[in-house]
Amino acid sequence: GLLIQKAKEYTGDNPDRLSAFKAAAAIQDSTPQRALAGMMAKHIISIYDMCFTDRKTFELAVWEEKITDSLNYLFLLKAVIKPANKKSSPQEDLSEKNLQRGSW
Repeated sequence: GLLIQKAKEYTGDNPDRLSAFKAAAAIQDSTPQRALAGMMAKHIISIYDMCFTDRKTFELAVWEEKITDSLNYLFLLKAVIKPANKKSSPQEDLSEKNLQRGSW
């Protein structure tokens, strides 16, 4: 899936797939959840703008891209908050198998 493809782009060789959110949290003196929420806001606002624009239609591919980006941020948020509540690793939570079955 897209999360698997984007992992290398955003984390390089770091095995921690949530490292970008942890780094953003550190430089903002915040939490990984809040850093992720800030990054996700851009995607949610884009969908909101599409819903409320005077423009009548958007190509389905544009909707799919925006919705997929937003869903991926929610999956990543799930992985960020889950380690505090469960002993699985973020890599396990973001595995293709768990994402496909909606494992929580």
